[in-house]
Amino acid sequence: MRIDIITVLPELLESPLNFSIVKRARDKGLVEINVINLRDFTSDKYKTVDDYAFGGGAGMVMMIEPVFKAIEKLKSEREYDEIIYTSPDGERFTQRMANMLSLKNNIIILAGHYKGVDQRIREHLITREISIGDYVLSGGEIPAAAITDAIVRLIPGAISDEQSALSDSFQDDLLAPPVYTRPADFNGWKVPDILLSGHTAEIDKWRHEQSLERTHKLRPDLSKDE
Repeated sequence: MRIDIITVLPELLESPLNFSIVKRARDKGLVEINVINLRDFTSDKYKTVDDYAFGGGAGMVMMIEPVFKAIEKLKSEREYDEIIYTSPDGERFTQRMANMLSLKNNIIILAGHYKGVDQRIREHLITREISIGDYVLSGGEIPAAAITDAIVRLIPGAISDEQSALSDSFQDDLLAPPVYTRPADFNGWKVPDILLSGHTAEIDKWRHEQSLERTHKLRPDLSKDE
């Protein structure tokens, strides 16, 4: 799998993409992640990537030309399954979407910045717009890193225990059950007896019940009957 991230601040992505599961997946050759500096596609000595909006108003806008050049250069080298734009008004990112994207071969992520990108890019080049939540960040680099992390950890081999990924929160529209480890009694705070019983079927049943209860209490919007 290949993920190309276009950004005006490549430095912001250096750390998130070079540690933990993502780094291991890159080292194993399971995923190739490239961070492309949008300023490399400018045509002036100041490497300008933003300009004022037509019609006035506060804030700057990502210019169409450097973004177009960057995407077209990448598309000339290979076919892309998705060209994603990170934006507060995009489709809400979910585990289901991460699952779907993890099956793709080549993805471009354009990290939004300023007041957004020239609308013509969104209309003619972008195939999917994604938001990681109903709030505004300083730029799309953090959302791009979050989306990449969520995708990469699902690639077979990225996690040594693949069953772990399948039991994560949201995989079945349910929150994960509570987890415990040693010691079984700490300061009088005890691990539920069922988890110490060794009865696998009963433990699985308890965990499922806990997932249902936690989801209903904390995230009722995930319930399929709501």
